[in-house]
Formats: sequence, C-alpha cells, structure tokens
Amino acid sequence: MGKIRINNMQFHTYNGVFPEEKKLGQRLEMDVELNYPIETKVHDDDLTTTIHYGHVYDDIESFVSNHSYDLIESLANNTLTMLQEKYPEATGVTLRVRKYSVPIAGIFDNVEIEVAGGDAQ
Repeated sequence: MGKIRINNMQFHTYNGVFPEEKKLGQRLEMDVELNYPIETKVHDDDLTTTIHYGHVYDDIESFVSNHSYDLIESLANNTLTMLQEKYPEATGVTLRVRKYSVPIAGIFDNVEIEVAGGDAQ
C-alpha cells in the first residue's frame, strides 16, 4: 500500500487548557500519512489519479486555524475526522500532533498525540 506523507507542518494555534495558551497561542507541529494504493491507481502521471497533497495541507491549515480546543487530543481527533470525510479514497489516515509549549515541570522536547482511522488503525 502506498503512503502519502506530509511531515512537520507547523501552525500557530490557540489550543490549550490555560488562559495563556488561549491568549498567546503556541506552535504545533503535525504529520499526516494517508494510505492510498499508488501502485495500482497512479500510472499515467495525472494529478487526478492521486490525492493532491497540496490540498491536504491547505485543508489541515484551514481547520487548525479556524478551530481551537482545550485538548490537542480533540484537535487531533477532529482533524482526523475532517480528513477522512474529505478524502474517502484514502484507505487509512494517521495524524500526529506535537505540542512544544507544555506547562509541565520537566525536561523534554514535546508531547505528541497520534490518532489513526481506516486501515491505519
């Protein structure tokens, strides 16, 4: 099964539980992976035979820019649902969301949430 991936998309969002997160916002990174049978569907160098990853990026950017949640788990689940609805030709979708400005007293790079639907589960 072929896979289409967009890695390390970065967005400034206003997701979070704390007032500072909602007011100041923070950077989130996202990766998306769409399962698509490239091997059997794409033989003629025609963009209409594949999933246009430029559109996928634009849809994610629009969704993330226009929705805010207390939990990045909710952001991940709702973004996943949007992608599954907009790209039913993808047999599976995996989405990872990384948050860097996490109010935890500790040393770490980020917190990452991963959700998957369809054959990606």
